Amino acid sequence: MLDRKFILENLTAVKENCVNRNVEVDVDQLVELENVRREKQRELEKLNQESNILAKAIGKCATPEERDAKKEEGRLCREKITALTQEIKDLETQALAIQICIPNMTHPDAPIGVDDAANKPIGYGKTPLPKWSEGFKPLDHVELGEKLDLIDFESGARVAGAGFYFLKNEAVLLELALEQFAINKLVKNGFIPMTTPDLARNDVLNGVGYIPRGNSSQIYSIENTDLSLIATAEITLGGLLANETIDSERLPLKLCGLSHCFRTEAGAAGRASRGLYRVHQFSKVEMFVFCKPEECEDFHQRLLEMECEIFDDLEIPYQIVDTATGDLGGPAYRKYDLEAWMPGRNAYGEVTSTSNCTDYQARRLNARYKVKGEKGSHYLCTLNGTAVAISRALLAVLELGQQEDGTIVVPKALRPYVDFVTIQPKR
Repeated sequence: MLDRKFILENLTAVKENCVNRNVEVDVDQLVELENVRREKQRELEKLNQESNILAKAIGKCATPEERDAKKEEGRLCREKITALTQEIKDLETQALAIQICIPNMTHPDAPIGVDDAANKPIGYGKTPLPKWSEGFKPLDHVELGEKLDLIDFESGARVAGAGFYFLKNEAVLLELALEQFAINKLVKNGFIPMTTPDLARNDVLNGVGYIPRGNSSQIYSIENTDLSLIATAEITLGGLLANETIDSERLPLKLCGLSHCFRTEAGAAGRASRGLYRVHQFSKVEMFVFCKPEECEDFHQRLLEMECEIFDDLEIPYQIVDTATGDLGGPAYRKYDLEAWMPGRNAYGEVTSTSNCTDYQARRLNARYKVKGEKGSHYLCTLNGTAVAISRALLAVLELGQQEDGTIVVPKALRPYVDFVTIQPKR
């Protein structure tokens, strides 16, 4: 979340940022609550001083009657202190409820717009768009999965409901290959590999910026517990340092997490969401960085470069998109997406994103670092980026690898992890 002092000192900019990000927050109410809280705090300090004076005066009373009178004054003063302390706590609770809903500030170069229609393409990958013979109509991955016996959506729906699926045969091996390929590349680039829990406490989800409950939530919550299924390893990796203070010598801390991801995908519909594009469960390799504030911009570019390198190696054409203000998640200061070309929909579709969250998440998580020889501590900065979201990467690999003879060619980067070069139709 934003620092409250920053909000009060930059009120116009904060309110304008909320408008640009299409977020309705009563910032003026926060200001009013904070002003009242500060006034009450000053009253409390005076009462505490008065209470201390009365306590000292009791011992100096000349008569029992005078002593009893001072004790009564002290008792009344303590009652006022107790009541005022509770008022201040209530005001703080109300102010914090508004404060945590205010989104991060936005990079000045991010495009301004109310939704993804304002997202701005800023570059393209090394792989050109596919070319097929005139008259050949490429199939989408759902048709390919059925034809080559790779994906079973019908059984997935019967077992777990719509949005779930079974991978079969070569598709399973390709999923494992994508995971190994991404993790190996990241390890070679200094990332620490980790597997993470599929569950997290709700206070961790809130800290990272995900809403575990409510009508707008994309999170599956576990009834009668304070746990929820994670939507991304960003949640669990971010939670690693919640309420922790680490030495600056450990920074930057570069992590890559392999996890399952669970999303309700509420409201998703239409052909653009067909098949594997929007599902309730998938696997993902996530990059996460803890660093100092001055390193944020550089690491954001490096995470984007890693994503580009991965999808260039996979021979997947893509465009790089600078995300518009209205399409940014609350914690993101700036976000880039890679959108892969998907022949089945004859359009680009998002396959990765990378966000610079500055110290927004760390403030909510109370994740800090200290510098040797300095007093106090500082909030960490956090960044995240998708290395490979398996379902969408697999979708792109299948659709882009299809040949006119009905086979699918495996990208060269994945062949060391599987024992086939092409996927053949089943007899």
